[in-house]
Amino acid sequence: MERKQIVELVKSKLDQNLYKHSLAVEAVMKEIAKRFNEDEEKFGIAGLVHDIDLDTTKDKPHLHSIVGSEYLKSLGFSEEIVLAVKKHNPLHKLERETLLEKTLYAADPLTGLITACALVKGRKLSNVDKEFVLKRFKEKRFAEGANREQIASCKDFGMSLEDFVDLGLTAMKRISDELGL
Repeated sequence: MERKQIVELVKSKLDQNLYKHSLAVEAVMKEIAKRFNEDEEKFGIAGLVHDIDLDTTKDKPHLHSIVGSEYLKSLGFSEEIVLAVKKHNPLHKLERETLLEKTLYAADPLTGLITACALVKGRKLSNVDKEFVLKRFKEKRFAEGANREQIASCKDFGMSLEDFVDLGLTAMKRISDELGL
């Protein structure tokens, strides 16, 4: 399936905010792939589709990512992407083994934290710097839904928190118009 078709699929399954979140995760995943000399398309697609079931499972968090991974499998997505999507939900306590699985797990909440930072800085990513995100990272009540443990798991794939935040912010700034930030 081409990216254009995948975008239409994701748009048909998610509300506008979740779609923008998916775009942000896609951008961060592509940047990670560049950093580690991996397949940018594969990493990007994993980011784009990771929450494909969230509108239908929002009231059943224990099903989130299980339903999505099964749906993606039925559409013929690669086993690598299917497993990364399945394992990104921390409720399942599934071991993340591959770089794709580990990075998707960490990138997902990072984009939420960065978005929250932009919202309090005039709704503009251009007003946000790495230091501001790192300061807010330490404030547990700020963007409470952005799981700090997941973000900090960047160490599991060899990145410091500072470098990971910088990479995520850079990636999201590149698509700030699409994100409306």
